[in-house]
Amino acid sequence: MYLDTLKATGDFLTITRENEFELAPSQFTLENGTEVKVLDTGVIQFTPQCETQKDFVFSSAVHGNETAPIEICDELIKQIILGELELKQRVLFIYGNPKSINIGKRFVDENLNRLFNGAHENKCDNPEQVRAANLEKYVREFFTSVEAGRYRAHYDLHTAIRGSKNEKFAVYPFLHGKPWKKSQLQFLLSCGVNTVLMMSSAATTFSYFSSKQFEADAFTVELGQVKPFGQNNMASFEATKQTLSALISQKNVKYKDFDAKEFELFTVHRTINRTCEDFSFPFPDSAVNFTGFAKGELLATDGNTEIFAEVEGEAIIFPNAKVALGQRALLTVIPMEVNENFV
Repeated sequence: MYLDTLKATGDFLTITRENEFELAPSQFTLENGTEVKVLDTGVIQFTPQCETQKDFVFSSAVHGNETAPIEICDELIKQIILGELELKQRVLFIYGNPKSINIGKRFVDENLNRLFNGAHENKCDNPEQVRAANLEKYVREFFTSVEAGRYRAHYDLHTAIRGSKNEKFAVYPFLHGKPWKKSQLQFLLSCGVNTVLMMSSAATTFSYFSSKQFEADAFTVELGQVKPFGQNNMASFEATKQTLSALISQKNVKYKDFDAKEFELFTVHRTINRTCEDFSFPFPDSAVNFTGFAKGELLATDGNTEIFAEVEGEAIIFPNAKVALGQRALLTVIPMEVNENFV
């Protein structure tokens, strides 16, 4: 039985990796009164004995080769189980795609982060589609199993395929006309993230699901570039880990005063999808996220169609020429300022 090992070591990651597709649910209570529930492989929930007001979801391994966030969550889970971190808020940790962790790839059959918010419905063609449905169920139960009106947040932690002009950046899901929050920018800055991309349309990402369905403060947080286990400089993620730790171990976290000049904000200009087998970029694989292009410069070739930069300084985000047909191969963004849409 895995429970004795989990209690003794706190090593939920290894248990998850040894049980790629299924893990029998179980629960126990820590000496400090915190209730621990293993809901499934890669899904573990903590409820402290004290009265709480906030519910947090920390997810990683939605792409299995993005190891730094996995290691951050691994450390936090161990600290909680071993009694080194005492909780003041509820928290649900999720390792999204255990098999893809084990094979060291972004996904197995299908990109899990394109399967949320209804994209998996009526599909069970591969394990990732089934996993997306299950993860939505666990998040839904976590947020709705307590009284209404509580604070909710979901931080989906990633690392990017490419490097970036700014090592760390976050994607703020489309809020359907609701204002962006300065307090969330302050949270990101505390994590070492000062570059934020404001989305302008609905998406099928995990963070958008929680934002849209439960009005949670949610982000896809890109913490650097993809590297294998053991090759991450964990010191560069210390601010992120300490901030996440503070969120769940304190009643309230105080951030430094908001200063718009500390942030680089961007808004999506357009989405470029791959529609043809013959799809390519003119720039090298070494081109980093937020690289800007002059108006009229070639951005991509999709079959016989050439796609050019429409505005001066149009910058690239998440370029991936190998996505499946019909999926997003590139986002382009332009700078924006803090305005009346921030509260």
